[in-house]
Amino acid sequence: MWFRRDLRLTDNPALLAAIDAGEEIVPVFILDPKLIQATGTKRLAYMAASLRSLDESLGNKLHVCVGDQVDVLNELKKKYNATSVHISAEYEPYGVARDSRVEAAGIELTRTGSPYAVAPGRVKKPSDATNYRVYTPFYRGWLAHGWRAAVAAPKTINAVTPEDKDRNFPTWQAPAGSEIPAAGEKAAHDRFKKFKANGLDSYDETRNFAGIDGTSKMSAHLKWGEIHPRTLLTGLGESKAHDTFRKEIAWREFYADVLHNYPHTDKDYYAPQFANMRYDEPGEKFIAWREGKTGYPFVDAGMRQLLKEGWMHNRVRMVVASFLAKDLHIEWQHGALFFEEHLVDFDVASNAHGWQWTAGCGTDASPYYRVFNPIEQGKRFDENGDYIRKYVPELAHLKADEIHEPWDSADGYKHGYAKKIVEHSAERIESLARLEEIKVRNTE
Repeated sequence: MWFRRDLRLTDNPALLAAIDAGEEIVPVFILDPKLIQATGTKRLAYMAASLRSLDESLGNKLHVCVGDQVDVLNELKKKYNATSVHISAEYEPYGVARDSRVEAAGIELTRTGSPYAVAPGRVKKPSDATNYRVYTPFYRGWLAHGWRAAVAAPKTINAVTPEDKDRNFPTWQAPAGSEIPAAGEKAAHDRFKKFKANGLDSYDETRNFAGIDGTSKMSAHLKWGEIHPRTLLTGLGESKAHDTFRKEIAWREFYADVLHNYPHTDKDYYAPQFANMRYDEPGEKFIAWREGKTGYPFVDAGMRQLLKEGWMHNRVRMVVASFLAKDLHIEWQHGALFFEEHLVDFDVASNAHGWQWTAGCGTDASPYYRVFNPIEQGKRFDENGDYIRKYVPELAHLKADEIHEPWDSADGYKHGYAKKIVEHSAERIESLARLEEIKVRNTE
């Protein structure tokens, strides 16, 4: 059983298939040097903790090997006389290419299940069997397609005992001062149990408020497959709150489907005309954005949360992305790469298409006119300023009616908070003017 993005025992069809296929299994995780090199320190630390959790649940039988996948799998097959290699199917460009290379080297892979309730490519338009390009009809098709029921963890797992040389557990630690979330299957189920008890029934009303614990925080657990989306979907009712949560899971699956059908959009434009827009080079303003020193409190709080926790509230992700693309006029790829470096829950499809949706070049019908106002977003979704106070201590002394616009307060800057690097009202006009430029070019 070759574990990748499915570091769990519960509702893992590939694991069950491996158990059914032989008298004993060889559970293995292969550390990929290419991916490690491209992965930020916080995500590596999370993965290391998740592997330890998986190993514990397997009775300390997990092989953790380093090297080329073909070499590792061939060696293990030969050592244990293994007759099959079982995986959950991958759909992201890198995973697809890696698995194709393994198969081209003569290793047959048995695919069972995927990281999704409905695998990418399955939801099609009834009219012409093509993929959906807009979320709402995709959601209806996704619901109509449906998904299998979640299955329990195997009662017993007869796994071989690895040699010491195959126990290469990484020892990556999160950077000093950072606070990444707890990793592992148990942590995932504990968090979801807490969310169901305290947040699910009001999710539609509370999910946008950055200063409260109103979201599921399942994204990192889903990214590493510590819990399957089917488990999250099980038992959801028809209330507005439950349907809103179901739609968030569907957004993740929609973006995976879009990337599956348009694999170039992990780094390139979904709407290609936006490649012709006039952008600014990322310079000092980009550095200020990355460090949470733009002078806009709600934006800066989000960026500092990202740096500290490897996670950012979803509403704030949209605001900081809009600020980079629409206020600083910097191409979305620069922000997406920064998120890739720092997010513990980095998912290539959700990241690329979340950024493109906000930047206005993604799957939305008439997107570019949407420019998030960073001041009003803060007032609306962090009314009392609790979120800002938590991550921007220079402003903690300000009252709720001052904290979103410290420049209007007599002592707004007394603790050294950054001055505004741009004027939002002027940059909004500029961003719409740049849109008009490409409209003209596209009709010439």
